[in-house]
Amino acid sequence: MLQKIGDKLQGSKWLSYVMLGALALVFAAWGAYGIVDFTSHLGNYAAKVGNEEISLERAKTEWQRMEPQYLNLFGGEIPAEQRALLQGRLLDSLVREEVVRQAAAKLGFAVTEAQLRQAYQSEQAFQSEGKFSPQAAMAALAAAGMSPAAYETAKRRELVRDQVAMVVGISEFLTPTEAARLQALEDEQRELRFALLTPQQFAGTAPVDAAAIDAWYKDRSAQYQTIESARVAYGELTLASVSAGIKISDAQLSERYEKNRDRFVEPERRLARHILLTVDKPADSDKVKADADALLKQIQGGGDFAALAKTNSKDPISAAKGGELDLSDRNAFVPEFSAALFALKQGEVSAPVKTQFGWHLIKLETIQAGKSRGLDEVRGELTEEMARELAGERFGERQEQLQQRIERGVGNFDELVKEFGLQPGDIANFVRGAGGGALGNDPKLNEAVFSARAVKEQAVSGPVSLGDDRLVVFRVTEHRPPQTKPLTEVRDSIVAELLRQRGSAAAKAAADAALKRLDAGESLDKVLADLKLKSDAARYVGRTDPGVPVQVLSAAFGGARPQDGKSLRSVIALDEGGVALLAVTASRVPGPETTDPRLRMQRMQREQQRQAQLVSEAYIQSLVNAIKVERNPKAFE
Repeated sequence: MLQKIGDKLQGSKWLSYVMLGALALVFAAWGAYGIVDFTSHLGNYAAKVGNEEISLERAKTEWQRMEPQYLNLFGGEIPAEQRALLQGRLLDSLVREEVVRQAAAKLGFAVTEAQLRQAYQSEQAFQSEGKFSPQAAMAALAAAGMSPAAYETAKRRELVRDQVAMVVGISEFLTPTEAARLQALEDEQRELRFALLTPQQFAGTAPVDAAAIDAWYKDRSAQYQTIESARVAYGELTLASVSAGIKISDAQLSERYEKNRDRFVEPERRLARHILLTVDKPADSDKVKADADALLKQIQGGGDFAALAKTNSKDPISAAKGGELDLSDRNAFVPEFSAALFALKQGEVSAPVKTQFGWHLIKLETIQAGKSRGLDEVRGELTEEMARELAGERFGERQEQLQQRIERGVGNFDELVKEFGLQPGDIANFVRGAGGGALGNDPKLNEAVFSARAVKEQAVSGPVSLGDDRLVVFRVTEHRPPQTKPLTEVRDSIVAELLRQRGSAAAKAAADAALKRLDAGESLDKVLADLKLKSDAARYVGRTDPGVPVQVLSAAFGGARPQDGKSLRSVIALDEGGVALLAVTASRVPGPETTDPRLRMQRMQREQQRQAQLVSEAYIQSLVNAIKVERNPKAFE
């Protein structure tokens, strides 16, 4: 469901939460990292499926999550027509999800907490070194712009949909007859022989007529246009260059430290062990509590807490370590757990503690007292922080000042660059659509460089942001509009194309004549010898033989099978020009014993999955067709 997150997300340490074995626990500790929650309640809906509504909030949230991908795809701006199409498809997918949810509810399908937890911990993007990693999960969701609650909801929908699809598609299976037909189709081999008649072989030696070259050039002059380009002088401002000139005084540091002293107080942290007993059904809570009481008696009677955690705790992460959790402050846990832990004395074990994840027994192992860090300890941290803030402010101020100056009009570009301390540069060949040099190919800059103001007036333009930490102002000093390349420059390519076309036509004519001779009874060897062509001996090939041109394979297997020893002959056009003279002489299907059993099984599974998917899609579409759906055309406004 999530795209795979790279290795750079796997190195950060997650200190704000301890995984207690239940998916919801991770979500509970992570409320502040979610995406924006629309809470305006507009009193309307994006779509209505039967009697159930898909809220405007949900539709807009999904679009907000997906829009950056589309912006990147379309170069920073989604055309209105494409935006409407993409939003319509998104709404259709939400309608299908709701239809499936309603159908699943009627069929009695449900996703248990255990299933959800297993799916969560199996998510590829949440893995580090092949194992589930809470910190990787946090980084992956943050990178995807998805809150834990939104992920849980989406994963539940996905699992329910898969349950419906599985039940519908499970009835699809390949009969022995179907499996045999599939094998016969995919394993079929055809005996063929072919010869390639290339343009080079049949183009002849006569020179191309000058009039033909001129006519081709005149009719297709648009093909030989240069790409619009310009010479661009620019001045660049970077956040790094602004930062280099910033000095933070001791007085400034002291003032910041005093205002933020609370930030540098490290709270008390505690190292604990716990045993988690989960409650699958609310009715089972009392029984689970009794089990926790029994374990507590064992511990009070001298039982080893760590050993009991290994054998009894349902937290898969900590159980293997004897229930040991990370050294954490009280904010790392849900309130009930935290209150119990921080009420214990070192070495004590709590009575059973109930949270939304089940019943816990908690043992306090170690207390690390809180402390305050002095100014000297945080000097480097504060200096970097203040420098970064000041640099950002000054960068923004310089950008605004440049904007105002350019709007008022700039007389001398070089003086502007010097006045604002910009790094000067020059791009000799900045190409429309491709950019150039150190400025790269930013879409906004490309549009600005070739705007009427920049090209016709040669006015100083910008500033154009090339990211959050870099901007440029520029002036087009030379503009080169598209021009037709001179004939002398493109003559050789025109001649080559005309020769290719002449050779292809001659090859086709020769092949057609050869086909008539073959149909009249002449042997292929005799016909090829007269054409001074060579061909390999006839051989059996499969549908994906890499030694045969794709067009030849397509024609060889696309027609009927040869019957009664009669060969099927044809002339096949090739993509690169020229033709192939083809003769298909026989067909055969190797016996099952010649096919790797694993390959046969994979093939059958692949076909079963394909058929099951088709049936599932058809079933879901039938559900959509059978229910009343109202779509709000203004859902994304």
